[in-house]
Amino acid sequence: MMGYGWGMGMGGWIFMALFWIVVVGLIVWGVSVLLPRTRSDQAGRPERPEEILDRRFALGEIDVEQYRRAREDLAAARSARR
Repeated sequence: MMGYGWGMGMGGWIFMALFWIVVVGLIVWGVSVLLPRTRSDQAGRPERPEEILDRRFALGEIDVEQYRRAREDLAAARSARR
């Protein structure tokens, strides 16, 4: 019986290839959804000074007075550059 016919036929081979492409695609999609994203994933841009200042204030590294003073300094520096 060896060599009898074409086995699955052309349609079977195409279906099998499409099936495995979909399976691999679903696995890649699932892994990318489940892995956590880091801050560096956000458009590949560095943090702005205001974002760093906000984060430090939120974490309690600086107090209200230091935060306000730094915000004013950043605003003055920005307006001086324009």
